[in-house]
Amino acid sequence: MNYILIPIIIVLVVMVVVSLVRGIVAFLQSTRLDLERDPGEGASEMQLRQNKMMFARIKYQAAAVVVVAILLAVSR
Repeated sequence: MNYILIPIIIVLVVMVVVSLVRGIVAFLQSTRLDLERDPGEGASEMQLRQNKMMFARIKYQAAAVVVVAILLAVSR
């Protein structure tokens, strides 16, 4: 069972890092106009991408925590 769960954890950690980097890149691509625009116009494309990447990171982190908990429960 450990041979299955450990690669799953590694894949989830890689997905967390990828989504974090993509979110940071989207943040860095935000222009000054995005930051100074009227909030009543809604979110810009970069803000939506940042939000999407943050949600993906949280989702993958939660999945990794669940797999680690399963690994700990199985190993005892």
